[in-house]
Amino acid sequence: MRKLVITEFMSLDGVIENPAWTFPYWNDDIAAFKGEESESTDALLLGRVTYEGFAAAWPTSEDQGAEYFNGVRKYVVSTTLKNADWNNSVIISDNVVEEIAKLKEQDGKDITVHGSGKLAQSLLENGLVDRVRLLVYPVVLGQGQKLFVDGMTATFKLVETKPMGDGGVVAMIYEPIQE
Repeated sequence: MRKLVITEFMSLDGVIENPAWTFPYWNDDIAAFKGEESESTDALLLGRVTYEGFAAAWPTSEDQGAEYFNGVRKYVVSTTLKNADWNNSVIISDNVVEEIAKLKEQDGKDITVHGSGKLAQSLLENGLVDRVRLLVYPVVLGQGQKLFVDGMTATFKLVETKPMGDGGVVAMIYEPIQE
């Protein structure tokens, strides 16, 4: 059975939206952390907004990770997207919870959710998440989309924590405790 893993760049005040603010902090430790994540994943699960952003950026990119993102199987959850033309992409538009549960039952490596805040929230609320990988940055943004919204409750077990160089970024890996 595959694990479903949410991965997020997060500010100290919990913002995950438009993480361009993370660029000045990029270093070898963060690259290694993200590389380990990619090596353990053979499928991405993305919301429409994240999918469209990735599909616009990665196909023409020569950055580290482009080969991975362009080649990996991508499942995009959307009721409005009609075509998923980026290489190796499939749309999930109906029975989303059941379809994702079926994906988890298949053989393979982890299924990773990058960004995709609303999708990640829904997956957490439906008990489909096996692990949450956070890179927490030493910035307070004051506004923006957050992973955990008012009214959402969850309990997690800390699996690992590690500083990412000298810039104040901390990696934290959690597993939800299903109650």
